[in-house]
Amino acid sequence: MVPESAPHEESTTDSSVDDRSGAETARVLAGHPSQSIDDVRDTYREQAATIDRTSWLNRALTGRYRRRLFGDARGRVLDVACGIGTNARYLPEDCEYVGVDVSPEMLANAEERLAQSSRETTVHEMNAQDLTFDDDSFETVVSSLSTCTFPDPVAALSEMARVCTPNGRIRLLEHGRSSVGAVARFQDWRADAHFEKHSCRWNQKPLEVVSRAPLEVVDSSTRFLGMITAIRARPA
Repeated sequence: MVPESAPHEESTTDSSVDDRSGAETARVLAGHPSQSIDDVRDTYREQAATIDRTSWLNRALTGRYRRRLFGDARGRVLDVACGIGTNARYLPEDCEYVGVDVSPEMLANAEERLAQSSRETTVHEMNAQDLTFDDDSFETVVSSLSTCTFPDPVAALSEMARVCTPNGRIRLLEHGRSSVGAVARFQDWRADAHFEKHSCRWNQKPLEVVSRAPLEVVDSSTRFLGMITAIRARPA
């Protein structure tokens, strides 16, 4: 059973903060197509049944980056946009794992996988842009290949900062526009079609997105033709 998310407390955030976040997101996403949370949910409802077919990509490429990036997680760990729970295997065994995703179908897959884990795990259906956890609830927040799908990535990253303890760790593995000219041009050419099929802005610039959120980047590295970016950050 996928646990229901905690009841959402009434927000007391000043509307001017939301206005600023919206303006930052508009600048980040200028030139990119837009979508709603319902659009994202519909996309992953369609893809949940076949997501295991892409497991080769993790084994061949992203798995090594997840291992390096998430290996220093500690304490209670939040995995934002957890999908089928792939990141859990790369966390230290003594971590408590909490996964959230907007897709109930993906979470059903995650629950089945995580049932075999010896660690404490829970998953919740939840919008990453409006997390229902209290401030400072997690020592570590991780997310992989996610900012490209959030309708408002700045809002989602701001929420990650809010629920992370002040001295906590935020680890992001993202993909984006290649640093190789020919590859980047191909991504630009196919960007709209790719977005239409996968709800993914695959020619985004991850570090630019993160720079608009209340995060302090500790270090970052880019690999695989400049398309994979690993980011270590903390709440600003």
